[in-house]
Amino acid sequence: MRREIGYGVAALRRRPLCALLAWSVPEAVPAAVSGLVVARAVDAGFLAGRPVVGLGWLAVTLLAAGVGAVGSRQVYRRLGDLVEPFRDGLVRRVVTGALRAGVAGRPDDGALARLTRQVEIVRDTYAGLLVVLRGFVVTVVAVVAGLLSVAPVVALLVLPPFVVGVGLFVATLGVAATRQRAAVHADERLATAAGAVFAGVRDVVAAGTEEHAAGLVTGPVRAQADAERALATATALRTLCFAVGGWLPLVVLLAAGPWLIARGTTAGQLLGGLTYVLVALHPVLGTLMSGLGGSGLRYVVTLGRILDASGEPAPHRDPARPGSGLSAPGLSADGLSVDGLSFAYGPHAEPVLRDFTLTVPRGDHLTIVGPSGIGKSTLAGLLCGLLRPDTGTVCLDGTPVTALTPADLADRRVLIPQEAYVFTGTVWDNLVYLRPDAHPVAVLDAIDALGADALVARLGGLGAEVHPGDLSAGERQILALVRAYLSPAPLVVLDEATCHLDPAAERRAEEAFATRGGTLVVIAHRISSALRASRVLVLDGNTATCGDHAAVTAASPLYRELLGHWDARPEQATIPGGCRSSGIALVPPGY
Repeated sequence: MRREIGYGVAALRRRPLCALLAWSVPEAVPAAVSGLVVARAVDAGFLAGRPVVGLGWLAVTLLAAGVGAVGSRQVYRRLGDLVEPFRDGLVRRVVTGALRAGVAGRPDDGALARLTRQVEIVRDTYAGLLVVLRGFVVTVVAVVAGLLSVAPVVALLVLPPFVVGVGLFVATLGVAATRQRAAVHADERLATAAGAVFAGVRDVVAAGTEEHAAGLVTGPVRAQADAERALATATALRTLCFAVGGWLPLVVLLAAGPWLIARGTTAGQLLGGLTYVLVALHPVLGTLMSGLGGSGLRYVVTLGRILDASGEPAPHRDPARPGSGLSAPGLSADGLSVDGLSFAYGPHAEPVLRDFTLTVPRGDHLTIVGPSGIGKSTLAGLLCGLLRPDTGTVCLDGTPVTALTPADLADRRVLIPQEAYVFTGTVWDNLVYLRPDAHPVAVLDAIDALGADALVARLGGLGAEVHPGDLSAGERQILALVRAYLSPAPLVVLDEATCHLDPAAERRAEEAFATRGGTLVVIAHRISSALRASRVLVLDGNTATCGDHAAVTAASPLYRELLGHWDARPEQATIPGGCRSSGIALVPPGY
């Protein structure tokens, strides 16, 4: 619980917090003057035979209420200045954690639920806690000042039981949070067990295994019931604490009334003390216990789950400084090397790659071909550092990819997958995402090289807004290709990144990357990609054959078969953006 409290406190910004507290002062005016006004109205007005004076004092409460209303309005107007940055930071943490886990090969299926539901729960409860705690502190300070101004002896009778009640309640929060967390976990386990049984209820009935199915959920049901009973006990303790802090001061003050009157305390002072207890302390204590006992526990439990799942935020790194677009500063000319690489999707799975070795010198143009599912995309992920090999090493410019940070990897390689990523924003923002300081001339040259002129014009120019859902798959690929072309990374890996383009557009894209400089690795969608490469790597599941077109044709029966299925019809250029998926795909029937 300390971690969650510390996280919330650390998120408070000084200036908005000071503004909130400043406007809390006028908001507390009604509580501060309520008992004092009653005491003066009784002693100087009604008991003195001057009802007009008494009514005049009571009219002060109306003025105080007006001042308090202005303060409350300003408090709620400034609450967002504290809450929204807290929410934004939490969203960044969730997204960063999910991306970091995905890059490390541990996809986080719960990130969406945390982002859309749990973050909003924490945001709402955080705002509620700020209102409750601020109101409690300000009201108590105002009441203490009012009690001391009315009759210090009354304050000595009222405040001790109030403080004891608050202390007891705070002491139970840790127990309540633990039991709330246990209840949430019990609910989840019950939902999991019951869902599995209900999903197979027809099979259960058909097989006559109702007792066995009931046994599967009996334990989780009992555990959930025990957790709910334990939580109810903690709630009952809250009621006891309220009785001590809220009702006991009233009982003490009433019981001490004759003693106070006998020692010079006036009736107005006694009524003023009772007013402070009933009008201020009693309600604010109830609000505190309700807020911390409800919203507070939800805040601690939900935020705890978010923090556990997202982990510690990655240290801030300055963005990579792009170079000319053809090389990254400080890199050697070693290129890409793979040595003794083996990888399988699990300890009991058949290896996708076994003892694989490959060298791709800087400036090489390599095309990888093979049947669907043979491991081409897996190899691309390993080359780019997205997957961790079981054995062996992958080095970029002499450095193992496992030793590079995500920022360092982004500086050295760019991968465009089959399903291109385009985000809502301007065309310009999408194109320069990997090179924010790109010169407009360089952007226009990249657009021309990839043949994206017509698409950019159709979208309304570089400043036009892009909505991914309005684009075809081919149009998204064109934008992603221009983005990769502008990247400072010297290594470009196209993993069927042109599969939604027609053959002419595909040829233009690959030729543009080949003349861009640096190293190009193409996972082929059509066999024609291999004919444009300086070297070809053929994966057939048992062996890997690498060499130029003539050498691989002579050495690989699979490559000859793939060539035999290729229809080398003339390629007719079309406007990139229409992006017809024409031409003969790489994989022949039977693969």
